[in-house]
Amino acid sequence: MQQDPIVFSIFLVFTGAAVLATLALYARQSLLVAYILLGVLLGPWGAALVPDPEILHQAAHIGIIFLLFLLGLDLQPQDLLHTLRKSTWVVLISSIVFSATGYAIAIAFGFPQRESVLVGAAMMFSSTIIGVKLLPTTALHHQHQGEVIISVLLLQDLVAIVVLLLLEGYERGGALLVELALVALYLPGLLVFAFLFERYVLVRLIERFDKIHEYIFLVAIGWCLGVAQLAEFLGLSAEIGAFIAGVALATSPISQFIVQNLRPLRDFFLVLFFFALGASFDLSMLEHILLPALVLALAAVTLKPIVFRWLFMHTGEKPSLSSEMGVRLGQISEFSILIAVVAYESGYIGVEAFYLIEIAMLMSFAVSSYWVVWRFPTPIALSDRLRRD
Repeated sequence: MQQDPIVFSIFLVFTGAAVLATLALYARQSLLVAYILLGVLLGPWGAALVPDPEILHQAAHIGIIFLLFLLGLDLQPQDLLHTLRKSTWVVLISSIVFSATGYAIAIAFGFPQRESVLVGAAMMFSSTIIGVKLLPTTALHHQHQGEVIISVLLLQDLVAIVVLLLLEGYERGGALLVELALVALYLPGLLVFAFLFERYVLVRLIERFDKIHEYIFLVAIGWCLGVAQLAEFLGLSAEIGAFIAGVALATSPISQFIVQNLRPLRDFFLVLFFFALGASFDLSMLEHILLPALVLALAAVTLKPIVFRWLFMHTGEKPSLSSEMGVRLGQISEFSILIAVVAYESGYIGVEAFYLIEIAMLMSFAVSSYWVVWRFPTPIALSDRLRRD
């Protein structure tokens, strides 16, 4: 009997993840690093038991969408707006510092100026996965921390969209200013649509059938994915759409019920996401770009916490909270890989610059997630004292 390759791949991912997660917990290591390592071992550059992880990677994107949706459900709109205003200067100044750092490192290792500019752009962004998944939301202290971190990540997403539009404009030679103007118009339009639809349609349906839990579950998933797809259609990101869908529903009494029921589904797809990241790791490229990738990753995990701490303190945050938020944002983003892919496919950068960004991101993921799990409260902390959901 012929095996279904998708079923077999999922079997390998979750059975292997269970084994490595067990070893990681005994060794007091981060579970996220275990998932990435599993991808390296089983992916096309390792044992090749999962020769084509692209299908898993596409499915895993749903986990990021659910992650942003659930975070939006925990944030009140009025608090978020206040935090976004405070975070604007943090994102602008940090983006300038980090892009200049990435550019200087790439130039120092002999990359062409054009590729160095793209490496600098990839350096600007922090990981939504690390910043949000490892953040507890049960305590008031961490709810405020979550508002600040997600406001920074959302503003970075908007900057990333501009970078993607620039790359697509380079590839097509299209009217970039028109596309940017449309994005600026579509974002407030999507916000208005989401809040009006939630107020006059969604809430009434939920109130009428709130005792049928299966229906609430289906409506929540449909709402999340529907707004995410609408955002992507309008030229925004699916992550921004999912977050808007969550914030629009945050004031509903049913929001916490949705949060509790969607968390297992979110975690299922996030395991696939980290596995796919590891599986994309081309070991043969290490000898060519190991040193610059190591320097770029170390710059991210050391410089970003310092810069963010200084900027957060200048917005009025406490020093201890500023330090913690800086560490939680101290890595290169998975969004950087998307930018690198678009740049590589358009011919803007070569293969070595592409793998420089990818391998530096994976290194920064491993170090940053370990640092956060070891030192701060997280849902997957290594000690009972720091474990918070």
